[in-house]
Amino acid sequence: MSSKVVKFAYKPVGLLLGAGAGVISGIIFKQVWKVAGHDDDTPNATDEDRGWTEILLAAAIQGAIFAAVKAAIDRAGATGVRKATGQWPG
Repeated sequence: MSSKVVKFAYKPVGLLLGAGAGVISGIIFKQVWKVAGHDDDTPNATDEDRGWTEILLAAAIQGAIFAAVKAAIDRAGATGVRKATGQWPG
């Protein structure tokens, strides 16, 4: 299989993996926030009752979790494609 075909075929897989990463990271963030924030409700940027520090801290934690989960899932997907096709999709 040519490298271009593998890259093209991987695009929809990558999109699905990205969506899955978003769902998984959201679940993880909610659990982390329960421990870190001592609150079951995650802060929303427009929540009038939350301070700047809490909002920005929550956003930073959420972003870090999303980036790590997405990188792990993308890497696993690319490794799976290499095992299946013999070529790296990147």
